[in-house]
Amino acid sequence: MPTPSSPRQKIQRRPVHGVLLLDKPLGLSSNQALQKAKWLLRASKAGHTGTLDPLATGVLPLCFGAATKFSQIQLDADKTYEAVLLLGQKTSTGDAEGDVIETRPVPEITPELLAMMTQRFTGPLAQVPPMYSALKKDGKALYEYARKGEDVERDARHITIYQLNLALAQDERAPAAIKMIVTCSKGTYIRTLGEDIGEAIGCGAHLGSLRRLETGGFEAGQCVTLAALEAMSEPEREACLLPPQALVAGYPSISLDADNAGRFLSGLRRRGEPGQWGADAPLVQVYGSNPRAFLGSAHVTAGELIPQRLLSPIEVQDILQATPGFTPAPSGDGVSPFNVFQH
Repeated sequence: MPTPSSPRQKIQRRPVHGVLLLDKPLGLSSNQALQKAKWLLRASKAGHTGTLDPLATGVLPLCFGAATKFSQIQLDADKTYEAVLLLGQKTSTGDAEGDVIETRPVPEITPELLAMMTQRFTGPLAQVPPMYSALKKDGKALYEYARKGEDVERDARHITIYQLNLALAQDERAPAAIKMIVTCSKGTYIRTLGEDIGEAIGCGAHLGSLRRLETGGFEAGQCVTLAALEAMSEPEREACLLPPQALVAGYPSISLDADNAGRFLSGLRRRGEPGQWGADAPLVQVYGSNPRAFLGSAHVTAGELIPQRLLSPIEVQDILQATPGFTPAPSGDGVSPFNVFQH
């Protein structure tokens, strides 16, 4: 079949709204994977929820249309990774893609040593980002400096390793290897964690492989591969999409009547009766009740429902029209689902 890079290949873009849980393949950047999925769905608007290196595979939620408004929630989410750490060699990039820059003998890796490393690298840490990263310094990505052989000063960032499991592994690429399973806060570089563990052991190390197992409640078992997506028909691809509200599914929900829904969708705060919106909350998901439609996110403060990220009436209409079994009311009766929220 044609590919996104095919010359003169034109497709008709269309509004697509939802979340695709992609199992990113080895060798593609996050943006390359996003562009291919966007092309396969003919989507007009899309974004991903946090970069995975080309070396890495695993869970990459892709947001389309209205779902892009809630991608920051996934960017801020905790994540879980599985990695293989190759001991005895440091590389220029901290992973297997770089050149070997140092080789050292590897001491005996005992259960006691692994337990000590686990304790040392669990909890709050200060981590210096790697030079081969997309972080900006004076308007340029760090990897641009690194490719020129330049090393620039980087501030340490505060991260948290919530859970760390280290076990001795076998890998023909190194005299010894460690399998790591890491649950961590946003902004954690597993390459840097691996290098720091290698330095603490005294032999140096680099990542041989990296796989994201989970992010923000989405797991690898829920994901679809690009190869599987390519083999599907367009309706089958659409069926893989989760609704935009999947990104806020873990938060409390509030339903509004038609009048309040229309005003909320216009960006107006809604003051309710005592306890009407529940307890104060930093984030809630908000729905219209007739028809049942996702309107966006808000927070509740002192009995007031305050909009945060809102769908447009057109996005609400698109999503309702795409809902299986949904039948719009006749436009002449004054209560069409597509105008009931508009004021």
